[in-house]
Amino acid sequence: MSKFWSDIVHKLTPYVPGEQPKLNNLVKLNTNENPYGPSPKVIEALKAEAAETLRLYPDPNSDALKAAIAHAYHLNPSQVFVGNGSDEVLAHVFQALLKHSKPLLFPDITYSFYPVYCGLYGIDYQTVPLTEDFSININDYNRPNGGIIFPNPNAPTGIPLALAKIEQLLQSNPESVVVVDEAYVDFGTESAVGLINQYPNLLVTHTLSKARSLAGLRVGYAMGSPDLIEALIRVKDSFNSYPIDRFASAGAIAAIQDTEYFEKTCKQVIGTRDALVNDLVKLGFEVLPSGANFIFAKHPACAGAELTTKLRERSIIVRHFKSPERVSPYLRITIGTDEQSKLLINALSEIL
Repeated sequence: MSKFWSDIVHKLTPYVPGEQPKLNNLVKLNTNENPYGPSPKVIEALKAEAAETLRLYPDPNSDALKAAIAHAYHLNPSQVFVGNGSDEVLAHVFQALLKHSKPLLFPDITYSFYPVYCGLYGIDYQTVPLTEDFSININDYNRPNGGIIFPNPNAPTGIPLALAKIEQLLQSNPESVVVVDEAYVDFGTESAVGLINQYPNLLVTHTLSKARSLAGLRVGYAMGSPDLIEALIRVKDSFNSYPIDRFASAGAIAAIQDTEYFEKTCKQVIGTRDALVNDLVKLGFEVLPSGANFIFAKHPACAGAELTTKLRERSIIVRHFKSPERVSPYLRITIGTDEQSKLLINALSEIL
């Protein structure tokens, strides 16, 4: 620890991202990346953007990108905010909308960046335990709060929350912002975007890293009432006026507009997921219901850490969480290609 650090730095426990190994020939099923590349139209757009105009700053308001997102979701551009990946968008959300005298609420098993943001911005929070079957019980959130946030489907469990339940939660908390983090929504979970015009306290966040295959481009966005969006813009413009560069904007617009490619690859991932679940169940695994591009599974005869190690010895990487203790028996397995699923099942058959 350095004597030059600010006081808050000593207290931070940073988020630990999934491993990005440098080795080749690995079956990489640990960071929920899409197994299929981005739309060919994205590549064309990026090539076209490699021009003399790179000497100029990008549009600080990202108006063209906001317009494309608004059109795709039947919203007004004033209801859209964009940022450098959904993690940056969420960081602004925590600072702009979720820091109040009452505690922020989120599940005890969820995206582990949430408590990190709370530590960074000095936000008081309480975790709400998931039920015995790892689902969210919205009645448990009927308590004083300064906001509510959760992924839908949840991470790392993959379990979705029905849209009717989200609407009940919004109705029960009219004085609080409810943030629905929909990073994985496109793989079979119903989006809450359609509720935005009815509920001014609803904010929905999305990323292009998963279903749009653009994890390397770093684009995320939030959708909500103009009042909520204005708060995010005020924070963004006090932090970084140009978070979306020319390449990111061009690629993101092309990805959003190519609906046909998007729907085709999502369908492929869902098909592979369903087949993989069936194969794992045949091997004796217990698999939680998933609406995401990953599954959460455990085997009664082999610990999660042991399976992770033995798979790695066979050049297959999955994600294992040591804590909380309740999830330590599980593996979080990203849905890859059919061929990668076959290699995984063969390896697990050998191990078991």
